Amino acid sequence: MSDSAPPPVPDQQQPASSSDKWNVLSIVAFVISLLGFNIIAVILGFIGLNQARKRGERGTGFANAAIIIGLLSVILGIIFGFLFLSGVLVSA
Repeated sequence: MSDSAPPPVPDQQQPASSSDKWNVLSIVAFVISLLGFNIIAVILGFIGLNQARKRGERGTGFANAAIIIGLLSVILGIIFGFLFLSGVLVSA
C-alpha cells in the first residue's frame, strides 16, 4: 500500500476587484441628468469620471451615463428649439 499525501490545495485568491468606494460626484451627476439639469450634469459627469479613474473608485458607469444623457438632451433641445423657432413645429 502506498500512502501518498493528497496534492496541495492552491491558495484561494480573491479576484481583483475595484475599490468598494463609490464616487459620489458621478452618482450626483447621474441623478441631476435625470432631473433635467443637463449642462450641469455633463460638467459634473466629466469631473466625476476623472476622479473615479484617478482614485480607482467605482461609478464610472454613472458618470458616463450622466454625460450621455446630458449631451443627448442638450442636442435634442437645440434641434427642437431650432425647429420651433423656424416654424416647422408651429401649427397654423
